[in-house]
Amino acid sequence: MVAQARATQIAVVGQSADGASYAELKKLIKERGLLEKRPGRALARILIVDSLVIAAIVAFIAAREVFWLECLVALFFAFVTTQLGFVGHDAGHRQPFGPTRLNDLSGLFHGNLLVGMSFSWWLEKHNAHHAKPNEIDSDPDIDIPMLSFSHEEALSKKGALRFISAHQAFFFFPLLMLVAMDLQKSSVIFLARGKARYQKTEVALLLLHYIAYFGLIFAVLPVWQGVVFTLIHQLVSGLYLGSVFAPNHKGMLITEHNCQIDFLRRQVLTARNVRAGYLTDEWYGGLNYQIEHHLFPAMPRGNLAQAQRIIRAYCEERGVSYHETSMLQSYREILSFLHEMGEPLRASAA
Repeated sequence: MVAQARATQIAVVGQSADGASYAELKKLIKERGLLEKRPGRALARILIVDSLVIAAIVAFIAAREVFWLECLVALFFAFVTTQLGFVGHDAGHRQPFGPTRLNDLSGLFHGNLLVGMSFSWWLEKHNAHHAKPNEIDSDPDIDIPMLSFSHEEALSKKGALRFISAHQAFFFFPLLMLVAMDLQKSSVIFLARGKARYQKTEVALLLLHYIAYFGLIFAVLPVWQGVVFTLIHQLVSGLYLGSVFAPNHKGMLITEHNCQIDFLRRQVLTARNVRAGYLTDEWYGGLNYQIEHHLFPAMPRGNLAQAQRIIRAYCEERGVSYHETSMLQSYREILSFLHEMGEPLRASAA
């Protein structure tokens, strides 16, 4: 996969930065009605996910006298938290509803109140990622101190970060466990700076989240059990979130800062799809259609499968590499890429 990414990088050098191909593709997609909102379906999905929150709380209270059951409930909490994140992601891209206010309301409710993450912070960060995915010094999703996405970046690391980068393929999944807590930490820092669009509302909802979350846990469980429950929930949430996000772009084409490449190729060549299926679609919250999502972020989740057939055929006809693989193979490709990027550090240590 690394060799494929390098070949692709060479192939796109010199591509003109026009958007003619994308405009033609967008016309095909619009003619099929795939950009039209589906508010009824979106609302049904929201109600199902929100009902899982209630089910998780009921299960938590019911299992209070059997701690091993509470540990299983913590895993269920992690699943539900990530599904709530997908609902917030949809809202951030204005997928469910026409009016911006309704999407913001969904984002604030599911992000700040139920997940404990600032909707405004995530939106700012995620929009920067969508604008220039996998571009050095532009995409915040590859600005990760503990990982290196190029040999040059690896060689610039110092101290403990240098050791971690050298062996980053082995540290990758353990590091993913910290994703959920990192999102929450960044949210608090962002709101403390007073930069949110709905500043007072976001702060109030975030405070309410933590009061309700820790209040419920420690009202039902002894302190040590509450701590264990919280750790299981947060670490597994991070692993689930990270394992869904990672296949999207990790190990795919990385471009230099201000690389001149047209929009369609920028979005397609830097993304990886994970092969579709009902369970996969639900597990990934539709993000397994990463190419389609990046080309048309506001497209309702339920339309991505139909759009895929059009977009894949369009890319193949024009010689644009369209990469889709299985879930397991996507992780093999990521780990292989990370292992190669850390090779100069291992060589220098030897």
